[in-house]
Amino acid sequence: MKILLDECVDQKLRVAFAEHDCQTAAYAQLAGLKNGALLAAAEDADFEIMITTDQEIPYQQNLGGRRISILILCAPTNRLADLKLLAPAALRSLSSIEPGQVIRLR
Repeated sequence: MKILLDECVDQKLRVAFAEHDCQTAAYAQLAGLKNGALLAAAEDADFEIMITTDQEIPYQQNLGGRRISILILCAPTNRLADLKLLAPAALRSLSSIEPGQVIRLR
């Protein structure tokens, strides 16, 4: 599965998704893009999942008709230690997430 880590996610979290093609926004040359532009560029680059900590995306973007799915990591902080605790649940979610779906992980 091709996964994009949003800029707000510590790039070291990539290791948790080692069995997938997981790239940071910077590596994928998508750094600096925001909201709809980021989602469109990610879809154009064939990313299937975007992992973010931005809990506002579903309210700011119309996700209907999108091919990319979004996993929102809702940890107490954006520190790697807190985000890593959600990685097992994120990995389990990959097997059932549908295109355009948003899943919040707590």
